[in-house]
Amino acid sequence: MHNAPYRRYVALGDSQTEGLGDGDDSTGLRGFADRLAEGIAETNPGLAYANLGVRGRLAGQVRAEQLAPALALRPDVATVVAGMNDLLRPRFDADEVAGHLEAMFAALTAEGVTVATLTFPDVARIVPLARPVGSRVTALNARIREAADRYGVLVADTFPHPAVTDARLWSPDRLHASPLGHQRIAAALAHALALPGSSAAWTRPLPQPPGTPPTALRTALAELRWTAGFLGPWIGRRLRGRSSGDGRTAKRPALLPVHSTDGESAGPSARVETKRPL
Repeated sequence: MHNAPYRRYVALGDSQTEGLGDGDDSTGLRGFADRLAEGIAETNPGLAYANLGVRGRLAGQVRAEQLAPALALRPDVATVVAGMNDLLRPRFDADEVAGHLEAMFAALTAEGVTVATLTFPDVARIVPLARPVGSRVTALNARIREAADRYGVLVADTFPHPAVTDARLWSPDRLHASPLGHQRIAAALAHALALPGSSAAWTRPLPQPPGTPPTALRTALAELRWTAGFLGPWIGRRLRGRSSGDGRTAKRPALLPVHSTDGESAGPSARVETKRPL
């Protein structure tokens, strides 16, 4: 267990780390990494935090673009969350993706950094049309656990817990966590890091809402709306060779205090944003 105070936290990853689904580009994104930084700062008030996450990045791109800058910031705690974009590509190699993650685990832990990561949930329970991807998730998760074990990386293992696939934890696009979902991810990582006050409460199901369960027709209509509104545009970008992250850079590339002098958090109101095209 890590006993020394954390002074510098750096988050590496893709859109989940950047915070998509928790805020927006006009008001600012929060996300699990911001939330985790705030949690760490509760007992480490001098914590400085950088977020290198960029939407659309594959695991290899996270390694190529973010690892060296992260090491240069000399963190003592880091999160590495990447691979979901790889899972959804036509050509997927679990060993290749896990190899990029393992290289980041190795480089960071070699510098004495405490590293935490996630496994991926059962995506078929979130997006029924993604059922063919289920075997990919299982394979990648197994390799993440193995690599993490080799390097002493802490794992928030989300896959075994049905609660993480509750629709209320996901944004309408079903690819990014909702604000409540980002809160749960932050709680899972805090638990993995054994932060004071953390617990396994993140694994518990949400209370069931009142009302009748959706009918088969309502479910089918919802799937059609999701396909037209989100899956279609996503496939279109892939066919055109475009990414949602084109032209974007890290939202918080420098280490900054989590809390400003007037007590604001690392959330949207306190974040230093870089002007970039939408």
